[in-house]
Amino acid sequence: MSSIKEVARLAGVSVGTVSNVLNRPDLVAPETRERVQAAITRLGYVRNGSARQLRAGRSRTIAVVALDLANPFFIDVLSGVESAAQRDRLTVMVFNSSKDAGREERLIEELAEQRPLGVLITPVNDQGQRERLERLESRGIPVVVFDNSSRFSHGCTVAVDDVLGGRLAGRHLLERGHRHIAYAGGPFTVRQVEDRHDGLAAVLGERERLTVIRLPDLNVATGRTAGREIAELSPGARPTAVFCGNDLVALGVLQELTQRGLRVPDDVAILGYDDIDFAAAAAVPLSSVRQPREQIGDTAAQMLLEESGRVPGHQHRRVIFQPALVERTSTAARAPLPS
Repeated sequence: MSSIKEVARLAGVSVGTVSNVLNRPDLVAPETRERVQAAITRLGYVRNGSARQLRAGRSRTIAVVALDLANPFFIDVLSGVESAAQRDRLTVMVFNSSKDAGREERLIEELAEQRPLGVLITPVNDQGQRERLERLESRGIPVVVFDNSSRFSHGCTVAVDDVLGGRLAGRHLLERGHRHIAYAGGPFTVRQVEDRHDGLAAVLGERERLTVIRLPDLNVATGRTAGREIAELSPGARPTAVFCGNDLVALGVLQELTQRGLRVPDDVAILGYDDIDFAAAAAVPLSSVRQPREQIGDTAAQMLLEESGRVPGHQHRRVIFQPALVERTSTAARAPLPS
């Protein structure tokens, strides 16, 4: 059976244009309509009944595939998504890929069958990403990628400039006098982890020392592992500051260093990423690189509504928000060394 993607390819138009010909032909130029109809006839394309209902406006559900719902960052993003959905009286379905590419693949297959109004997703990694997301679009399901600048280049994306975030972290720590800095994060297959590292490394260059602590995940437990590795180094070999891939890792590092008798920030400064609520509430309030979490969700949902045809005049675009550094006690100026 032919797909809408094959019709689009034969007619030399986008999937969205084919969808408009099928459901909103008045929006399409007559010559383009004729070309699409000819392709439909040639391929014998028959549209799915549930997809026809979706495009007629009767589907009122958008799906969100989050990277890690254990991270409060994504809960805040979902709050923004729900705000946008409520304005249009839509329902939000939430799924958790748990940073598992196989699980993400299965979720995409299920959503392709369920045919929601559209899908918001933070992909687990770039490998095979285009093919997976095009599978949804071939069913007439629009996709917006969020929290990832993405190499899914022909669609809409909403993200934060994580390379800039890493640069902000590096500059801040250099200004505080640190010359040996650790980066604790992982896995590096997650684009955001790599970008934050790259921004930091670019600022430090070859003159300053960078120690990379590669973690299997971004959570408190792996943060404690990083903290233990730092604490067990001799004072001369120990970095004086650690930039963490997110705030959960930073909280774990803080717990471990404190339990081992190291002072934060006097012995080791700690800088997180995301600026979740727990960062300011920590025993030693954490400095962090702030992302506009709810704004990311609201913007991504609005773009998805535009993609679905509920808002006319849509054009694919990339929205990149700028991060901001929030300074707290964990990176305050170190106490002077005794004379």
